[in-house]
Amino acid sequence: MDLHGLLSFYFLLLLVAQPHPSNGASSRGSIFGQRRTPAQEIGTCATTVVKQGYPCQEFYVTTKDDYILNMQRIPEGRVANGEKKQPVLLQHGIFADGMTWFTNQPQQNLPMILADKGFDVWIANTRGTRFSRRHAFLDPNTKEYWDWSWDELAANDLPAFVDFIYSQTGQKVHYVGHSLGTLTALASFSQGLVVDKVKSAVLLSPIAYLSRVQSILLNVAANTFLGEATGLIGIAEFNPKGDPAVDSFLRSICTSTGLNCNDLVTSLSGFNCCLNASAINNYPENEPQSTSTKNLIHLSQIIRTKVIAKFDGLLLYNLRRYGAFRPPVYNVANLPRDLPLFLGHGGNDAISDVEDVQYLISILKYHLGDNLKSQFVKDYGHFDFIRAVNAKDLVYNEVVDFFKSQK
Repeated sequence: MDLHGLLSFYFLLLLVAQPHPSNGASSRGSIFGQRRTPAQEIGTCATTVVKQGYPCQEFYVTTKDDYILNMQRIPEGRVANGEKKQPVLLQHGIFADGMTWFTNQPQQNLPMILADKGFDVWIANTRGTRFSRRHAFLDPNTKEYWDWSWDELAANDLPAFVDFIYSQTGQKVHYVGHSLGTLTALASFSQGLVVDKVKSAVLLSPIAYLSRVQSILLNVAANTFLGEATGLIGIAEFNPKGDPAVDSFLRSICTSTGLNCNDLVTSLSGFNCCLNASAINNYPENEPQSTSTKNLIHLSQIIRTKVIAKFDGLLLYNLRRYGAFRPPVYNVANLPRDLPLFLGHGGNDAISDVEDVQYLISILKYHLGDNLKSQFVKDYGHFDFIRAVNAKDLVYNEVVDFFKSQK
């Protein structure tokens, strides 16, 4: 049996042998630390933004499938001038929430930089993350709550955020997505969703085509059918902090492949050149956040099939949902020709591989022409684009200029 098969078999044994308490209790600490209880959770505005001298508001948005999502708004910078400001929506990636944008000092964090530059900044928190675990009638401790993948993030979450901002401001929205937040944007916009309310889009560490993923951890997880294995046993919520079986599986990958469990950020995403100590030390405090097992299955399908398609639930599921044996494919070339795009990617990114991004750019460039801008930062890894201490000088100033160039 090869390594992939061995890991799959081992994980299945772990899942069968270990209990799965609803409160996520574990007899030992997770490699990511312990998950906070709801009573310990305080909103991002109170814990992070207001303390730095910025105004901040908390909002809740309901999707068309009844998930209740949290948003923060920083309506202006430290110095108010009373002018009408263009809204910007920031969308985090997988295993993260809106706190991912606030790991450095205020002058280095993209939300504060945008606010000080005269933008009305909104921060999204997708379903399943700590501040977005509510639903009109589903309990997050049930498997029904977790029956979604990034298909639903593209079809429901992103449009709900954009629609709400538009309803509050009456203006089109600039969009910034990182990692999975880029894939959901491409999927959503390529289907024509809310494109009439989006002014431009910035995609940092974009993932779409994943043919050349260099991440050992990600490849092992995808090729061992990680999602399918956990889904078959009944783990609907994939919680690296609170579920002992998930934690044990991650440890088994680290042991079997020689990866450093104490540096899973590098093992997952590649070398990040320019993170400061506080960003690294704060990672277990805020991340990883839960996601759905179905979401991981879906991402694994993209890596294995090298096709950007909707969730493949096999024959009966596909026939019932799509009316076909195979799921529909997302065509990113269907993005509106008049939607300006900015793509930023790095040379050390083990997830958003340079060749994969270049292929995406070639497709978009043919379609969008001069409406597409791209930036390559040779030394950057996957997380440098949102956490590097020099991101303001190398990336964020370019993003601000890109936004201000849109009339």
